[in-house]
Amino acid sequence: MKKFGPGLLVAAAFIGPGTVATASKAGAGFGFALLWALLFSVFATIVLQEMAARLGLVTGKGLAEAVRSSFKSPELKNLSIFLIVAAIGLGNAAYQTGNIAGAALGINSAIELSNQAAAAIIALLAFALLASGQYKLIEKSLIALVVLMSFVFLLTLIWVGPDWAGILKGLFTPSIPDGSVLLVIALIGTTVVPYNLFLHASSVSKSFQESGEQDIDAALSNSRWDTGLSIGFGGLITLAIIATSATAFFGQSDSFQAAQLAQQLEPLLGPAAKYCFAIGMLAAGLTSAIAAPLAAAFAVCGALGWSTEFNNLRFRAVWFVVLLTGAIFAIAGTKPLAAIIFAQAANGLLLPLIAIFLLLAMNQEKLLGSYKNGTLANCLGGFVVVLVSCLGLYKLYSLF
Repeated sequence: MKKFGPGLLVAAAFIGPGTVATASKAGAGFGFALLWALLFSVFATIVLQEMAARLGLVTGKGLAEAVRSSFKSPELKNLSIFLIVAAIGLGNAAYQTGNIAGAALGINSAIELSNQAAAAIIALLAFALLASGQYKLIEKSLIALVVLMSFVFLLTLIWVGPDWAGILKGLFTPSIPDGSVLLVIALIGTTVVPYNLFLHASSVSKSFQESGEQDIDAALSNSRWDTGLSIGFGGLITLAIIATSATAFFGQSDSFQAAQLAQQLEPLLGPAAKYCFAIGMLAAGLTSAIAAPLAAAFAVCGALGWSTEFNNLRFRAVWFVVLLTGAIFAIAGTKPLAAIIFAQAANGLLLPLIAIFLLLAMNQEKLLGSYKNGTLANCLGGFVVVLVSCLGLYKLYSLF
């Protein structure tokens, strides 16, 4: 457990209700056939997040600060600030509704409670943790929730008893069945997300400063372990959800909804089904409900040149607005559709730009010295950048 740290913030951020829904749809519709896309997305995420963590650790800055200081042209600097604030700030405020509603769904699956009351409870829990201003407390809370979530979903997978040979074939035999393109993109898009790059760089920097450690090489080694283990752990959770859904619901993609997991697993798991689903969704929604406002605060404050200290008034104001916006829409039972579409468009444009900038930044000897990218890291990073660029452009095309 000592190997885990800021990397689990990334895992906590991408394993949310949206990922549960996407993974469930993939399993129900195409069985194990799309597991290769998950494996690739985990690999791509590890490559990019390792670079973001190394940038934060060596420079002591977040990615947003690095983006802001890299442009000499006022026009380019203002454009980058606008994109970051729009995609990360507004986007996370819109997506926060789904995070809170998803966690509330977990509560409602186990006990009789109104959607409004359940959403309010989740929002208050997230507020209490963020308002504590203690990074270590938030980090440890997320570690506990992710471990709990992984235990629940992996136990469910073992209990269901899937076709292990089919899982291995799906992981290492890429295929795109008819009608699966959007789900392939969704599986990659829910894992490789731009705001996690901002979150990881800033959180690694904060954690290193608070630890008082001086050995940068030892810190980098620990960070790489943390990144690989945490994101791999998150990928394992997603694999468990896909495989469980594939085993129980394959061929029901047209009528299947993620919320049916609790009901339709009852023939396999009996009375335990609703509690397994409830705990898993509660943990998934709550981790994202905490991580999303935190990522927005790091990105927006860094882009605007404000302090990213936890107790800073502006930093607190950003995460509070994101959390409050999500809570209001979740309690009201509505979805801010226009804001989500705008945020997706901004994310589609921002993801390739941030990925390209990150790769360029990691090759600056003036910025990183001997810790800049080597040949292998550049080849792997270049491959991933091309992919996420195509993904971002496709997302823009599909929106417009």
